[in-house]
Amino acid sequence: MATQKDTVRTLLDRAGRTYADEAGITLADKPSPLYRLLVLSVLLSARISADIAVAAARELSKAGLRTPRRMLDATWQQRVDALGRGHYVRYDESTATALGDGAELLLDNYAGDVRKWRGDNLRKRLRETPKLGPVGVDIFCREAQAVWPELRPHLDRKTLDGAKRIGLPGDADKLAKLVPGNDLARFSAALVRVSLNKELAQDVRAG
Repeated sequence: MATQKDTVRTLLDRAGRTYADEAGITLADKPSPLYRLLVLSVLLSARISADIAVAAARELSKAGLRTPRRMLDATWQQRVDALGRGHYVRYDESTATALGDGAELLLDNYAGDVRKWRGDNLRKRLRETPKLGPVGVDIFCREAQAVWPELRPHLDRKTLDGAKRIGLPGDADKLAKLVPGNDLARFSAALVRVSLNKELAQDVRAG
């Protein structure tokens, strides 16, 4: 019978890639990658598949919209077109507007630097972002814990659901002890994936 360590090893091997990495974001404590993570979190917040949200984030980056200034300077239609190339079509127009409004807010109030949100008021600052609700805040924090250690362990309800599905503890403190701190972002992303994909969860449990 597989031990918890075996299950974690299999989980990370099969699904341990952060959504930021999948979107082509080399996450670092720098303005541009953190902003791109914020945009990705907005895209992932919609009722749309993660694959489409990730593809849309990649298209926005390919279009050069990697900073709040570049996002704001782009036309609304350019943002819509980039989202469309990623097949983010159900929410492309409203999201294009929200991304422009969010970029403007970030530039006006925080000099375009997400790092100014770091600290006790992070969740409150994140919620100021148009179209970023509680789910999107959790997404950002799960991924940002890779570069902001004070967020660790960020293992929210979605990750706990995934843990239970593959026979791991449904308790954040116990889960956090199963991996090194610098693996928590990968671990949480993998747990989210098994919470969303029954076949993947069965595959992980089977080893």
